[in-house]
Amino acid sequence: MMRIELVKRPQRSALFSVLSPFIAFALTMIAGAIMFALLGVNPLDAFNIYFIQPISEVWQLHELAIKAAPLILIAVGLSVCYKANIWNIGAEGQFIFGAIFGSIIPVLFPQFEGPLVIPLMLLLGMVGGAFYASIPAFLKTRFSTNEILTSLMLVYVAQLFLDWLVRGPWRDPQGHGFPQTIQFGDSAVLPELMPDAGRANWGFVFALVAAVAIWLMMSRMLKGFEVRVLGSSPRAGRFAGFGLNRMVFFTFLLSGALAGLAGISEVSGAIGQLQPVISPGYGFTAIIVAFLGRLNPLGIVAAGLVLALTYLGGEAVQSALGISDKVARVFQGMLLFFVLGCDTLIHYRIRLIGVTLMKPNAAKLDAAPKLEEAR
Repeated sequence: MMRIELVKRPQRSALFSVLSPFIAFALTMIAGAIMFALLGVNPLDAFNIYFIQPISEVWQLHELAIKAAPLILIAVGLSVCYKANIWNIGAEGQFIFGAIFGSIIPVLFPQFEGPLVIPLMLLLGMVGGAFYASIPAFLKTRFSTNEILTSLMLVYVAQLFLDWLVRGPWRDPQGHGFPQTIQFGDSAVLPELMPDAGRANWGFVFALVAAVAIWLMMSRMLKGFEVRVLGSSPRAGRFAGFGLNRMVFFTFLLSGALAGLAGISEVSGAIGQLQPVISPGYGFTAIIVAFLGRLNPLGIVAAGLVLALTYLGGEAVQSALGISDKVARVFQGMLLFFVLGCDTLIHYRIRLIGVTLMKPNAAKLDAAPKLEEAR
């Protein structure tokens, strides 16, 4: 029998570390071409509809920015967690709670208007996301629970809580029974960047500002150094006086706040009200964005635009070719698979080991009946 082992390379290739995302994207394109061929569609036509047509006009670029903004915001926060070797998988729930907290003013106090409404909504959104992220952080530091499981399970709690709100206490009494809140007033709607050209709003600017700010923190500030040290060697971090529990809370609160900001920006900008479903899975797709961007905030901006294009492309092939919009999820899954595969092969090499099955000793087998008779 043969057994496969991964052996850590003494030194990884700097060239392939840089090329890894591009190799992963190329492999995804090859796998996607095979998928389209199996579906009976010309791969070249499908790729043209999927990747080219959705960005061929100015208004479509605005739609790309709308899709990319939450992905970038969430992924930038997650990159800090993952750099610290802390695994926040529940950004989708933090996104939802940010949207809920930020919607308190326009839903419960619709008469409150003025220039302070949007800043207060954004602040409440960040507080909501950070609050929800603090739950797995507390459980990890207090009870040593696995943050992957707790943060992931809390996503479903957030989804069900949002569903209960819009079907129950926050339902629009004039909404003809539809599960949704009232439409946000003009003061509670995030302004558009260029109203005459498209729907892109200030959420995309928030994403770019967050990416630059986190890049500066990680590359120029002591806190970024602390994140990198604790992520690569917790023992060295403890000797340097860096607290692991403090880092757990810091990274969870930061990533939760950015996910919450993404949530309220999406609701107050693109949607205009709370609904049972406010996200097509941005919190999970942002994990792919973070790794495709090599956990670098500036690389995440480019990766966020690429993944946003898969959403638009999925909608385009659905209408043009009659293919399920789940194709976008397949592309995202393949991309994550190849990104992680390429990274694994950069850090490790595969070794095949032969396993010899131990055969029973013949002499012992012959002696067994004699021993039984002696007894």
